[in-house]
Amino acid sequence: MKNIPFAEFNTLHEEIKEEMYEAFERVYNAGWFINGINVESFEKNFANYCNSKYCIGCGNGLEAIELILRGYCIGKGDEVIVCSHTFIASALAISKAGAIPVLVEPEMNYYLIDPSKIEEKITDKTKAIITVQLYGQTCNMDEINDIAKKYNLKVIEDAAQAHGATYKGKRVGSLADAAAFSFYPGKNLGALGDAGAVVTNDEDLAKKVREYANYGSTIKYHHNIKGTNSRLDELQSAFLNIKLQKLDKTNEYRRKIARKYLEGIKNELILLPKVAEYNEHVWHLFVIRTQQRELLQEYLKQKGISTVIHYPIPIHKQIAYSEYSDLSLPNAEELGNTVLSLPLYYGMSNEEIEYVIDVLNEYQLKK
Repeated sequence: MKNIPFAEFNTLHEEIKEEMYEAFERVYNAGWFINGINVESFEKNFANYCNSKYCIGCGNGLEAIELILRGYCIGKGDEVIVCSHTFIASALAISKAGAIPVLVEPEMNYYLIDPSKIEEKITDKTKAIITVQLYGQTCNMDEINDIAKKYNLKVIEDAAQAHGATYKGKRVGSLADAAAFSFYPGKNLGALGDAGAVVTNDEDLAKKVREYANYGSTIKYHHNIKGTNSRLDELQSAFLNIKLQKLDKTNEYRRKIARKYLEGIKNELILLPKVAEYNEHVWHLFVIRTQQRELLQEYLKQKGISTVIHYPIPIHKQIAYSEYSDLSLPNAEELGNTVLSLPLYYGMSNEEIEYVIDVLNEYQLKK
C-alpha cells in the first residue's frame, strides 16, 4: 500500500533551497525587515504578473479583502454579496469591515457564485460583489461585471486560490476593481508563513489601502485615519519573489495532474469537477463530489490516500453566522455534504497519480 499525502512542498522547496537560503541571508545581513527593497520588488513583480498597476503587500488574505472594502469606504450598514460556498474568510472580511454579508448560491458545475442569483439579492444598501475564484478557476466575470455596472457596484476578486488563473486570456488580479490574494503556505504561490496582497489598477484605492494598512499613515507619526497594521515583511517578500518565478511551471504541473484525473477517473459514483471554457484553471484543489462521502474518504484512507473536505459547512450554517441559520441555500448545502478534495501537488509522480485513479475506479458502495 502506498502512502500519498494530500499535499507536500518538499519537491519545490528542494529545488529552490539554495536560493531561499541566500534570500534569508541577504535579508538577515541587511538588518531591514519591514517595508524595504524586497517588499518593493515583490509588489512590482506581482503587479506585473497580474497585469495590474499596483500591488500592496499585507498580512494575509482576509485582511486583503478587508483593506479593499475599507478603501472603498464600505462599512456599517452596507451590504456585500458573496457566495456561501467558500472559506469563511470571504465573509469574515465583510464583517470585520462592519458591513453585512449577503449570501448567494453557487452553481453546481463549477462550485462558483451563480450570476443568475445575484441580481435578486441587490438592494439600495448593496455596495459590492465579491467573486471568490474558488479552487483555482474564475467566476463568470463578464456577467458579474455587467451586473455591477448596472447597479454601480464594486467588484472584488477573492483570488486567494487562483494565482495565475486566467479568464478569457486575462489574469486573475486584473478582472475587477481590485483583487485580494493570500500567500498562505499551501497556496499555489505560498510564503513560509502568513502573507497577502491587494492588487488593483485603481490608483486612489491603492493609496488608501497602503495608508490604512500602515496605521493610517503615509508620513511617519502623522496619522490621517484610524488604520491598522497589516504589512508584508521583507523576508516573506524575498521568498515570494523566488517562488513567483516558478509559479507558471508549478501551475502547469498541477494542470497535468488534473488532466490525468479527468481522463482517468471513470466511476459513476464520482462526479468530476468541470472547467468553464473561458477559464485556464490552476487547480489549487481538485474537488470531486460523491454521495456517502465519508465512506469514500475512509476507503481512500485505508488505501493510503489522504483527502480533505473543502468545505463541509457553508457560511450560512456556521455557528459564527447563526443569524443566517434559517436561510435555505440548497446548492451550497449539497456541495458541503458531497465535496472531497483529492491529492494534487507539484512533484506528485505519475505512479502516484495512477494509483489514486485506479483506487477510485475500483471503489464500490458496500451493500
